[in-house]
Amino acid sequence: MTKEYRKNAYLYCKFRDEQFALYDEYAKRNGMLMKALLVVKVLFYDKVYEKGGMTQRDICARTFQSKQTVNLIIQNLLKDAYVTVTERKENKREKLVQMTEAGKAHYEKAVRHITWAEDTAMSMFTPEEQKQLIDLSRTFTRNLTELVNREAEENSQT
Repeated sequence: MTKEYRKNAYLYCKFRDEQFALYDEYAKRNGMLMKALLVVKVLFYDKVYEKGGMTQRDICARTFQSKQTVNLIIQNLLKDAYVTVTERKENKREKLVQMTEAGKAHYEKAVRHITWAEDTAMSMFTPEEQKQLIDLSRTFTRNLTELVNREAEENSQT
């Protein structure tokens, strides 16, 4: 491992952490925690495109959050009547979560603004730069996942 590799890993992770802090601060300014913002954003666009709701499993997969975290967020949104939870016709054990009109009205400004900012920031890159950023970020994430999980597997074997 060279000094240059360590420096670049530090810088990349620092920028990622800066983005997390930015999302966290934005969510707080809008009366939410960052994890709730991610869930609301997913549900908001499900409502906009009239997909008919999402299971909590779908929400977990889209937001990379635990079932417990998503369930807690959904319960809080349900209390405020910002979402509905209904049984899926094909499988009564699965519940569909859907944003209500009240939820859409409450979160629309915050969700649309953060999405606009993300889209606009990406548009400031050329199409080639966008592809390169996405490809390299995907590869870094895949490599990091493999290495973190390898370490966890090695520790569980001892």
